[in-house]
Amino acid sequence: MIEPSELHRMLQEAFPDADIQIEDLTGSRDHYRAVVISGAFEGKGLIERHRAVYAALGDAMKTRIHALTLETKTPAEHSRRLT
Repeated sequence: MIEPSELHRMLQEAFPDADIQIEDLTGSRDHYRAVVISGAFEGKGLIERHRAVYAALGDAMKTRIHALTLETKTPAEHSRRLT
């Protein structure tokens, strides 16, 4: 299990410019939804973006997180969605 605040911290360290939202989907602290909006995703495809997030979470993905739903966007993609 991993606390949402720790998950947020790990992602913020890897993506300092990011807007990050974490949601515990089941209350069990091992099934999460993460929205990461970062300029680091510019020019990267979906698989590259997800791999970058998994790399940021390191061993937690193997041991402490059972399921992770990801939404990864650049700031421009996110702003287009809002308009």
